[in-house]
Amino acid sequence: MNRKMLTGVALGALMVASAPASAEIVIAVAGPMTGQYASFGEQMKNGAELAVEQINAAGGVNGEMLRLVIGDDACDPRQAVNVANQFAGEGVVFVAGHFCSGSSIPASAVYSEEGIIQISPASTNPALTDDRPGPGIYRVCGRDDKQGVVAGDYLATNFPDGDVAILHDRTAYGQGLAEETRKAMQAAGVEPKMFEAFTPGERDYSAIVSRLNAEGIGAVYIGGYHTEAGLILRQMREQGLEAQMVSGDALVTDEFWSITGDLGNGVMMTFSPDPRKYEQAQEAVAAFEAKGINPEGYTLYTYAAIQAWQAAVESAGTIDFEPVVSALDDTVFETVLGEIDFNEVGDPTEANYVWYVWEDGTYREM
Repeated sequence: MNRKMLTGVALGALMVASAPASAEIVIAVAGPMTGQYASFGEQMKNGAELAVEQINAAGGVNGEMLRLVIGDDACDPRQAVNVANQFAGEGVVFVAGHFCSGSSIPASAVYSEEGIIQISPASTNPALTDDRPGPGIYRVCGRDDKQGVVAGDYLATNFPDGDVAILHDRTAYGQGLAEETRKAMQAAGVEPKMFEAFTPGERDYSAIVSRLNAEGIGAVYIGGYHTEAGLILRQMREQGLEAQMVSGDALVTDEFWSITGDLGNGVMMTFSPDPRKYEQAQEAVAAFEAKGINPEGYTLYTYAAIQAWQAAVESAGTIDFEPVVSALDDTVFETVLGEIDFNEVGDPTEANYVWYVWEDGTYREM
């Protein structure tokens, strides 16, 4: 299939409509704006607000201004469905969201039924796209079946005796990532010693940490979010357990360090290559920094999701669902993440994972 190359919003490369804006297009960003994962909601909100600000400053999309509405799902599946239905009632045509896979997956059924485009910046569970209820559901991030292979290969290579505990929080994201990591270890011929669930939102994980100590665990893999990972790490160190902690992309927030302090030194995690370093992201990064915002984690992913949608709408010449879906399916987009080319199920064709390590309050690529 021949694909067109389009560029979405970028500083210095904005498409300005020739006609004055006479209407508005309602788009949305949805994620955990409150609750224990609110730092990720803030990343998404920051990314969406700058993208919309720049698009409107350049004349809007097809001559119409954008109006951004913000949905708070608190990473709760039922609340995510409520948010999706509220968006439908407000006439939203596109949603950059959600963050948690457990929110994106049930919300996608509403968006599919209502003819709303959904592009998730952050939901990595394969089921979001593999089992999508219809066209119009996409993501600009990677998948856990790729992320888990990277983590599982590392654990199998460095802990060949299997003194590994894989812990998960029972969520679509955390459990899914843990299961993919275990699969990769097993494929390498190593069986983890423990595969256990913990309850998110608790403050005391001393019982499970005691089990880790009793089993002589050398590495702890966390399938879950930064809040619980930080608390488990603190309690591991308090009990004298010096096991290596390894986790996934949900640790890419400065809030993790605010929980762990110096105890976070050496914690490893998988995430895509840092888009803040990409040449094509530098103007956007500068714009964020001018506002006092560090575009960490999923900030630029949200910005890129809006870029892709904007370019598809301008290619289609309309906000109508089917023409925009066709443009998203048949176009290669230039974004702050580089080129995005969606495959037949709505995943980016290129989405790699690399290792990061926390050191002295920041995370860096290894």
